Amino acid sequence: MARINPPAPEDAPAETQPVLEKFKKRFGFVPNLFRLMAMNPNVLAAFMGIQGSLQKTMNLKTIEAMGMAVSEGSGCDYCLATHTYIGTHFGKAAPEEMIANRHGKSSDPKIAAAILFAKSVADKRGKVSDKELADIRAAGFSDADIIAIAGHTAQFLMTNFMNNISQIDVDFPAAGKAA
Repeated sequence: MARINPPAPEDAPAETQPVLEKFKKRFGFVPNLFRLMAMNPNVLAAFMGIQGSLQKTMNLKTIEAMGMAVSEGSGCDYCLATHTYIGTHFGKAAPEEMIANRHGKSSDPKIAAAILFAKSVADKRGKVSDKELADIRAAGFSDADIIAIAGHTAQFLMTNFMNNISQIDVDFPAAGKAA
């Protein structure tokens, strides 16, 4: 049961309505996470700013794969379901790949490296080792890419924290658990 109940889309602050309408068009409904963020228009605006900019830094499969691993580490069922949905529907990832991503793996070596690095950034609060930096560079990521991975990881943690605090209802299909 939700500990913080997001408003119905029509009851959200007026300045958030255009953003919520975009999500309704994209998903066919307004996801609870965005309704939750709409409670504070500045939070929704900040999220939209970071998400909009970061989605231009890497391909969707890599982003959603990293999101799966970070969200698994945070125990965020809402984000796991959301990343699974976006990864399979928009990123065209196979469901089995999304399950592997959840457990820090990928059939694509470059995505696997990004997942491991994002997981380490989250788990170690950014205090990664020199070896981890060397490994991600050896996988073909530039320093600009490394900074993008850190940004994505922070974005994932932001939504993980909001969902874990609020315990909003998961309104996407549940993420698979088998590895």
